[in-house]
Amino acid sequence: MKLFKSITLLVLISLALIACSGVDSNKDLAASPTLERIVSRGELIVGTAASMPPLNMTTKDGKIIGIEPDIATFIAGGMGVKLTLKPMAFHELLPALEAGEVDIIMSNMTITGKRNLKVAFVGPYFISGKSILTKDIAFASIENGTELNKPEISLAALKGSTSQQVIETLLPKAKLVATNTYDDAVKLVIDRKVNALVADYPICLISTFRYPEEELSTMLKPFTFEPIGIAAPANDPLLVNWLNNFLISFKGSGELKKVTNYWLNNDEWVKRLPDIK
Repeated sequence: MKLFKSITLLVLISLALIACSGVDSNKDLAASPTLERIVSRGELIVGTAASMPPLNMTTKDGKIIGIEPDIATFIAGGMGVKLTLKPMAFHELLPALEAGEVDIIMSNMTITGKRNLKVAFVGPYFISGKSILTKDIAFASIENGTELNKPEISLAALKGSTSQQVIETLLPKAKLVATNTYDDAVKLVIDRKVNALVADYPICLISTFRYPEEELSTMLKPFTFEPIGIAAPANDPLLVNWLNNFLISFKGSGELKKVTNYWLNNDEWVKRLPDIK
């Protein structure tokens, strides 16, 4: 993989992060129950929907790839542990974090005040925004989405996502069809069972490349601002501090930009994704 041509660089960054973070299995980590759990088991468990290209997606052979898995690999390396990506439906992620079933969440999750009342957030490491995916070119030419606020229009959205909230609050007259995965939602658009999918702009754009024969369209630019961050357990300031310091180092080293550019500026990986059934 071109992104990681230098194994030495990865090792050096990981060692530097370990030194800066203060994570040491030989020391008392009681101040952070999550870090203590991670280090003692030798494993970082990251919750992800694994179905949100280009941030996270599952290949035909079952491998989870994308911007977030790559970042998570560096995080686990900095902690000196192995990485395990735990896929589940998006709306199940926050309950899993609160129950301790995953250590952190990296799944195209927008930092919102409502979510932040229950869990901590670190970031953002990616900026996104809402758009629509549709087979109706007229819909793709809208500017702010309000034109979709009509009872005769049906809109798909991922269950538990900010896209669902956008429809419920800004487009209440439209019919909402909540789905468990983006693939389910995209299929509804392709089959013309809904007028459009409301989703983050990168997901809509990737879908147009992924299914060129379906003549899908998306907006030219997002109509909302969506800061994407790492969700972490509440009441664990040491873990939040560690993750924040990691992102500062990761951004400053230029590695975050390299990871993001790799997945955004080429489409070679698209053919590795399964077709919608």
